[in-house]
Amino acid sequence: MADLRANLVGIKSPNPFWLASAPPTDKEYNVVRAFKAGWGGVVWKTLGEAGPPIVNVNGPRYGAIHGADRRLLGFTNIELITDRDLEINLQEIKKVKREWPDRAMVVSLMVPCNEDAWKNILKRVEETDCDGIELNFGCPHGMSERGMGAAVGQVPEYIEMVVRWCKQHSRMPVIVKLTPNVTDIRQPARAAKRGGADAVSLINTVNSIIGIDLDTFTPKPTIDGKGSHGGYCGPAVKPIVLNMIAEIARDPETRGLPISGIGGVTTWRDAAEFISLSCGTVQVCTAAMTYGFRIVEEMKTGLARWMDEKGYRTLDDFRGRTVPNVTDWQYLNLNYITKARIDQDLCIKCGRCYAACEDTSHQAIMQEKDGKRHFEVIDSECVACNLCVEVCPVEKCITMVHMTDGIDPRTGKPIEPNYGNWTTHPNNPMRLKAAE
Repeated sequence: MADLRANLVGIKSPNPFWLASAPPTDKEYNVVRAFKAGWGGVVWKTLGEAGPPIVNVNGPRYGAIHGADRRLLGFTNIELITDRDLEINLQEIKKVKREWPDRAMVVSLMVPCNEDAWKNILKRVEETDCDGIELNFGCPHGMSERGMGAAVGQVPEYIEMVVRWCKQHSRMPVIVKLTPNVTDIRQPARAAKRGGADAVSLINTVNSIIGIDLDTFTPKPTIDGKGSHGGYCGPAVKPIVLNMIAEIARDPETRGLPISGIGGVTTWRDAAEFISLSCGTVQVCTAAMTYGFRIVEEMKTGLARWMDEKGYRTLDDFRGRTVPNVTDWQYLNLNYITKARIDQDLCIKCGRCYAACEDTSHQAIMQEKDGKRHFEVIDSECVACNLCVEVCPVEKCITMVHMTDGIDPRTGKPIEPNYGNWTTHPNNPMRLKAAE
């Protein structure tokens, strides 16, 4: 049986699935329910101390984008950090850690950007015997207007400065939570490492307005006729996260820096992808808020089963395996040739592949043969863009086949790469003019 135990900078947990700092980790009741359900750890919802009091809105705090089947694709929130009393939070953290010593207990923190404020809260948090702290440098709304959250995370010099304070005034491992609302994620990650951070976690939420109410012309969620930008998360942000994690993992200046991955983790497969990009743990929020805490059972079972099938005994056996295969575009093999193939037995003759290719791509699919509705790839025009595969409603009906050494396995003849030269298409009215 696969061993799911995780160890991130000395913070141990029975599995890599942690709940992210968010509403599900705001109090003892929720966290205990999570641990009973099987979660390996939590990051307690962000605590603050100095500065104006935290007062959350008493109207809608969340908004969502749904797929056709009402499946949640993207999620946004305008909730601030915890509005519960600091002392009550600290008491609950200490109590839960004492009763669940084998689970990871990390505390998220955010205070004004001055050394005394950090020094004071660090001392109080350390007394809870928690396993580590996560510096919230990512919250994009509400707190950033007060000079905290993303307002710090977008300035590498501030990141480095605050991390140094935390390392100086605390014995606890320091994890820096990064904001995605930057041009180059490597810069804040490098700053965190320079400051002495033990690890980074990413991403926090993305600046967003989820939608507009066209009856009232107000952003959603709406509070008394007004709306604010919020933080976007959920399955839709996963591609953004994977790219940013890969950038940090392969950057010579941050390579080897431990990472806790956050953003769009909904299934065991998502978690495996994150770990293959070098993550030591994954943090989950939206999936838990959508399906409840017991979703972790499927995550653990699925990951363990896949590891058993692949022969991986521990997470380290495949952690980081994807990183060497991430490269810059300029290093991709332009002589690698694939062509689309349509399985006629699976084809339902819907024509979506033809419409997409004919209207928006390379006119590489014919729709009629011997007077009958029939869809087949024209090899000479196919540039292997993969669009037909993605729009086809039948799984595995259209696949991309590698032409080994540039040879078509059906004909045995060489296939030259098609770089999409529009002048070659017989239906292009500019062809003759271009040829001249």
